[in-house]
Amino acid sequence: MAKKKARKPAPAASKEVLTAIKASAEDIQKKIIARKKPTMRFPVRSLTNVKYRPDRGFFEIAGRKKERTLTVNTVKTFAQTLRMIALSKELLENDDIATKREAYYVSKNWEEARFNEQPESDTVMDDVEAFFSVNREQLGFIPEEKGGDVAGRLIVVDHDRDTGKVLRIDCTKFGSGAYSIPISVEHLQFETNADFILVIETAGMFQRLVKHNYWKKADCILVSMGGVPTRACRRFIRRLADFKKIPVYVFVDGDPYGITNIYRTLKVGSGNAAHLNEFFCVPQARFLGITPQDIIDYKLPTHPLKEVDVKRARDAVKNDPFIRHHKEWVNGIEQLVKMGVRAEQQALAKHGLNYVIDTYLPEKLSHPERFLP
Repeated sequence: MAKKKARKPAPAASKEVLTAIKASAEDIQKKIIARKKPTMRFPVRSLTNVKYRPDRGFFEIAGRKKERTLTVNTVKTFAQTLRMIALSKELLENDDIATKREAYYVSKNWEEARFNEQPESDTVMDDVEAFFSVNREQLGFIPEEKGGDVAGRLIVVDHDRDTGKVLRIDCTKFGSGAYSIPISVEHLQFETNADFILVIETAGMFQRLVKHNYWKKADCILVSMGGVPTRACRRFIRRLADFKKIPVYVFVDGDPYGITNIYRTLKVGSGNAAHLNEFFCVPQARFLGITPQDIIDYKLPTHPLKEVDVKRARDAVKNDPFIRHHKEWVNGIEQLVKMGVRAEQQALAKHGLNYVIDTYLPEKLSHPERFLP
């Protein structure tokens, strides 16, 4: 008969979350025994419930909260919330993880409390995260997507999970590849003499810069976001920037999505995760390009703004606390709408495949004081 594998003790950070889970469960149990309706209070996670304080540099949750009380109408959602918390407790006690998709399928064993579609499961998971004011990785839940790629003058100090041996990962030694940011980055340490971090929206542009060893020429660290950056990617950049106190420059497409979703999420966070933005944003980030003015100055090929682009731009000018705070951004977005066009990073290839390396980036980096906030 096979010997049962010994359970690993939960890490210290997990023990804190486990304590909070048990305390909340005991509180709900006491109310039920006393024949009172148990209630859970969650912060409202939306852009309408955040405030932007420039001195802190990120979106903070405002005061509005929603209550989930056990009633006939809410019994299923209440049960699903408790089952999700119980699943988190199991994961933490066993030092295990579950992807969001796996958590959804686990719920198929919950009989009447099971989820019909994954968006329902994701919403409840986000509520649990907000309820305990921790990130979902601390609850044992991880995203499906990868965290981003890194190349350049950086050594990441990690540890072997089984032996505890120190691992020094040199991000200059991946050839034509790159180091992949793991789902959890809190345990990582860094060694670097780089002058700045260049964060790039598209994988294609990142690969071009890696192919030609741009990081060596510019003495920098390259990070690929691959679209809207994952929380692991944002946390990695934030910890790295804080560690070395070096600038973070962001290079994305010149369109409302690149500005208001990708860049703004990296810099100040989002309304949906306002309870965690303090840890998952990079306030020191600055917008290198593509700016609306770049489209004119570099005579870039463009595409017409779509109706959804115009709506996103106007919504940002009207409702986004970060955009509204910075007149430069209000002017820039209004300029883009007036021009009626958008431009991709790759549009610089009009002037030659390596124009971005030989001309655009050197010219832009020679005047960081002109970068948008």
